[in-house]
Order: sequence, then structure tokens, then C-alpha cells
Amino acid sequence: MTPGSAAEQRKGLIFGIAAYGMWGLFPLYWPLLKPASAIEILANRMVWSLAVVAFLLTLRRNWAWTAEVRRSPRKLLLLAAAAIVVSVNWGVYIWGVNQHEVVETSLGYFINPLVTVMFGVVILRERLRPTQWLAVAIGGAAIVELVIGYGHVPWIALTLAASFGSYGLFKKLVGVPAVESMAVETAFQFLPALAYLSFLQTSHTAAFGHVHWTVTTLLALAGVVTAVPLICFTAAANRLPLSTMGLLQFLAPVLQLSCGVFIAHETVPNSEWAGFAIVWIALALLTYDSFAQARSRRHAVPSAPVDASPPPAASPAFTVTEADPPALRSAATRQSPPRLAAAAPGAGTPPLPRVDVETTT
Repeated sequence: MTPGSAAEQRKGLIFGIAAYGMWGLFPLYWPLLKPASAIEILANRMVWSLAVVAFLLTLRRNWAWTAEVRRSPRKLLLLAAAAIVVSVNWGVYIWGVNQHEVVETSLGYFINPLVTVMFGVVILRERLRPTQWLAVAIGGAAIVELVIGYGHVPWIALTLAASFGSYGLFKKLVGVPAVESMAVETAFQFLPALAYLSFLQTSHTAAFGHVHWTVTTLLALAGVVTAVPLICFTAAANRLPLSTMGLLQFLAPVLQLSCGVFIAHETVPNSEWAGFAIVWIALALLTYDSFAQARSRRHAVPSAPVDASPPPAASPAFTVTEADPPALRSAATRQSPPRLAAAAPGAGTPPLPRVDVETTT
């Protein structure tokens, strides 16, 4: 079955829903790891994630890419920066969930697309269309409204949005595939995380191995919990259009918000609901603009008719070789001009760039 077929797109949709669904249900997982602190959970997530991705790469026998990364200081620097910002993202998210701030963490991932757009303008010098500018302005108004409603800056949401937006920017600039990139990032995280876990063990303050076996098991499974949604996401991104992936990404914060309201029973004042509603309006504008642009591109690239008839055979008046004098070769060229090959359908239009979208929670 070829990529892009109906069956492959159905598989992609299943993988995409699975990835964003698992990310959206993370607020149900991290509280199960108590009494482990947020930092101990984070350190275990780093250590066991490296073990999982190393196992996957060993199964695929795919280690040749490491030579290219080692030879590129720029890529190593970008991946180190990605490791730092994703560590901040993971740590704040786990802490926020375990501090019963699930609603505010979901707001961070609703705001993230707007932050990503602003990074594109400020850092990558991308130009925004009027609808995109309107969406960004509405998103800014939502943040102002939420600050007024909260009575303080929603720092958890803003930190999650800024750190994950930075992570996406670094991953875009480095151009390394998802699992390979995660292997390098967790390699940077591994030694500090292992040192911290060793300190907890020697000071007899660790939860791992010292509380109920279910907590120890769930801490060890943090690497699998991190890697499986990423694998599903990669499988979906290879099968689905970018516009579909853009819509699916909102599934995660919607589920997170639902977990906060209906399972954690967090109270959401009317002022916060108003802020969420303004953010959703901005996201609706971005989604509409994305679909409109995709539709206009499809209409702007008409399919060229396929000419099935064979080209007429060339009939040169005489044959020349490289050994003939230049004057003779020049005369032959004037009498028998080269015939241009028929262009393949769509060859006059450069292919659209492939965009890798990647997310993590």
C-alpha cells in the first residue's frame, strides 16, 4: 500500500489520535508516581527514555547517523539547547500536574501554536498573512485577560508554551529525525539525571526501590511512556497531511483540560473560561488560514496533460564524433538542434518542502 492512499491515511489517523490521546492523558499518569517528587520523576524519565531509544535504534541497527552529528558542532549545540528547554518543559509540566494545576498546563499547550508563529516571525523572519496577525493579536489579548482574571501572570502556561515553542524551533533548525534527535537529547540529560538519582539513593530519600513496587515500576516505565507517543506521532506524520496533523494537535490540550475539570475537579472561574474562549478563537483563525492556504496551493498547481505518444525519432543529416573538427561539430548542431525532452507532469512546479512536526509533553 502506497503512502497517501486511503488505507494509509486511516492508519495515520489512528496513530495520530493515539499519540495526542496519550499526551492528553498524561495528567492521569504523573500523580500515580507519588510520593516521588517532580524532580525525581523528571530524572527517571530522562534516564529510562535514553534506555528505550537506544534499544529502538539497536533493533533498527541505525547508528550511522551519529558520525554526521559528531562532525557538526552546530547540530550538537542545537540538540543540547533542545535538551535544556525540553527538560524545563517536562519538569514544569510534571510539577504543575502534581500541584493540581492541570487546567493551567493545558492552557500552555493551547497557547503554544501562537508562540510558534511568533518565533517564526521574530527569529526565522517569516512573513505573516493578515489572518495570522489577527490570530496573534487575539492570542495576546487572551493572555492579558487571563492575567487580569488570575490576578497574577500564568507562569506555568507561559513557561510551557515558551519552552515547547523553543524546542520546536531548535528541532526545526537541526534537521535530525525524531528518534535519533531524542537519543542525543536524552544523552545530554543522562549524566545529570543519573547523578541526581544516585544522590537520592545514597541519602535514602529516593522513592525508586523504596516505596511500593507499583511506584518503582511506573517510574521505570516513564521512558516507555515518553517514547511510545513519539513513535505513534512519527508514524502519523509520515501518512497524514500537515493540515490534519495541525488539527489533531489540539486533542492533547482538550483532553488535559477535561482531566483537570472532570477528574481532578479543579475549579475554573468564569474569567478563565473567557480567556480560554479567546484563545480558541485565535486558534480557529489559524486553522482556517492554514486550510485556505492549502486549498489555494492545490488550485494553483494544475495537472499537466500526459502525452502518451512516443517522441518522433531524430533524423540527423550526418553523424559527428568528438574526434571531428570543432567547425564540423558546430555545423551539425545548427542543422540538427537538440530535441527538448517532454517534461513530466508537474515538473514545472518545485515540490513543496517537507515539514516535520514534532511534539512532546
